[in-house]
This record gives sequence, structure tokens and C-alpha cells, in this order.
Amino acid sequence: MEIARIFAHRVELPLVEGSYKWSGGKSVSVFDSTLVGVETRCGLVGYGEVCPLGPFYLPAYADGVRAGLKELGPHLLGFDPRELGKLNQRMDAALKGHPYVKSGIDMACWDILGKATGLPVCLLMGGRYGDSVRLYRAISQQSPEEMARNVAGYRAEGYTRFQLKVGGDPDQDIERIRQVRQILLPTDRLVADANTGWTQHEAQRVVRGVRDIDVYIEQPCLTYEECLAIRRNTDHPFVLDENVDGLDMLLRAKADLAMDVVNLKISKLGGLTKTKQVRDLCVSMGIAMTLEDSWGGDVTTAAIAHLAHSTPEEFRFTSTDFNSYVTVSNATGAPQRQNGFMRASTALGLGIEPRREVIGPRVVEVF
Repeated sequence: MEIARIFAHRVELPLVEGSYKWSGGKSVSVFDSTLVGVETRCGLVGYGEVCPLGPFYLPAYADGVRAGLKELGPHLLGFDPRELGKLNQRMDAALKGHPYVKSGIDMACWDILGKATGLPVCLLMGGRYGDSVRLYRAISQQSPEEMARNVAGYRAEGYTRFQLKVGGDPDQDIERIRQVRQILLPTDRLVADANTGWTQHEAQRVVRGVRDIDVYIEQPCLTYEECLAIRRNTDHPFVLDENVDGLDMLLRAKADLAMDVVNLKISKLGGLTKTKQVRDLCVSMGIAMTLEDSWGGDVTTAAIAHLAHSTPEEFRFTSTDFNSYVTVSNATGAPQRQNGFMRASTALGLGIEPRREVIGPRVVEVF
């Protein structure tokens, strides 16, 4: 089996809530997603998706995905898409860095592998643990009162995990955390995610200000060293995200006891193959995980579901269903939220099929 063609479609994904806001005044209302296709000479086609959270979050941007596919694609023609380790080695040799560019290709090749073997991706990634995957809901940064109302609404829909977008004014963030925690049950989990938005002294003020509150603190500052300083001055459970972008940083953070939970994003790490490698190491080291991606639609949600469902339940802190945040469905067969949970498909591969009427013409084609 050989790769004969790599192509891509551009799909806009407007948000159900109109906009999504987080630290530093960052905001997005329409996400620019790239649907990646890998076609073999025997006619099998697999699909992946890459959707950066704007160009101001991680070192990734939507046009960069499509430009990178044009650069990387010619080097992969003729390779067997089922040989995922070999394919990833080839991608890293042909294009240094830019893991998000490689993510969609790798995801599509897992889809092909599943179709070729007659198995869903989660079985190929280790097996199906449990009946479903627990989801969290990200709460866009607004006033404390508005965020509390939004949490109450999503809790009524079955969510029990909430990620507050903080990282703004410390006093207002303290109030955001307090107001939301008041309306939750003791068994609910609350994460205050600053997305690197606080300076070290601001983060220290917040953790002191919510010392009596049951809340997880996620990625308070920009640098690893700043986050570690905060970690060492709080007894709150601690989550790292943006700083952990590969095995080297994961091992460093483990050695420093820098986190209780780590957030693994598929495109940040370069695809399902490398995320699985990091995931498996986390399981071996006893580290719980949020398993997700930067953003996306139905295809990304399907990939997240397979990754999470193939992870032992005791190490699954939470995941997310990005397709419920947007107004456009770019594929059929993707998991749909039910009372705060989702299930990976039992169909072959990722279990999805792009909606031709939605994805439009190809904007990249390499053959």
C-alpha cells in the first residue's frame, strides 16, 4: 500500500456562543480548520483535521497548515501509510519542527490503518477502556456572574468538569473562581486555566486568594520555571499544558514533580502517533491526563475520542467534544455528547466521513 495523494479542504467553524475569549484579551469567533486527506493507490482514503486556536495561542496558524502540507506532501508519496513510525520519522526528516502540520497527515494514516485492518482506531491504540469518556466544558472568559450562569447551564446538560478561562485581572479571577465553585457539587471538578496569562506575582496572588477553594490551577504563567515556582507555593492540584510539548518536557516536569495532571493536545505533539507515545509514558509514570487538541470539528473530536477511550480510565482526567462548540458539522459518524460523556465509534478507522456539501473544494493537492 502506498500514498498516492495528499489533499486538504478549508472549513470555517463558527462558534455556537458567538465568540470564545481567554487570557490577554484573545478572542475567536470563527475557527479556520483544515481537513486533511491521504489517498492510497488502492483507493483507501483516510482523514485528519488540524485547527489551531488562532495564531496567538501556540506556534501554529491555519494558513501554516496548508503551506506545510505543500512542503511536506511530496516527501511522503510512495510511503506505506500503515507504517506509522516510519512515516513519522520521514516527516521529521523532511520538515524540522512544525508538529501541527504533521498532525493531520498522521491522523489520516491512523484512519487508513483502521480501515485496512477492519478495526476502530481505539482498538489499535490499546483497547477500549470503559463505556464512555467524561467531558469538560471550557467556559469563555466573561464577568464572574456570566461565567457562573454559563456553568450552571452546562451543568444542567450533564457536564461535571469545567475549565474556567482566567488569566486576567487577579482580583476578578479570584471572584470568577469563587462564584463558580459555589454553584457546583463537591464531586464536580473545577479547573482555573490561565493559559499562561498571569505574571508570577499575579499567579501567586490568585492561588493565595483561593486557598480555601477546591480548584485545579492550570498553566498559570508563560514559562515552565514560573509555573514551577507557583506549583511549589500552592497545595492546589496543578495542571501543565502549553509547556509540555514533547517527551523531553514531560520527563523534566515529572522529575521536578511539576504537575498532577498534564494536558496532551494532538496537534501540539505532532499527531496521534506521538501523542500515544507520550500518553503511554504518562500511564507508566502514573500521571493523569486531559486528552484533547487545540480545537476542531467532527474529525478532531473523533480522534480525541479514540485516544481517550484507549486510555485506562484511572488516568483519564477529562477530554472535550469540540464539535458541540461549533455550528458546522464537517463529517458524519463523529461522537455526540450525551449527558457530559461521549463514546468513540465502533466503525472502522476513525469512523467518520466528511460532508462533501460542507467541506468545499480542495485547497491543497499533492500527487
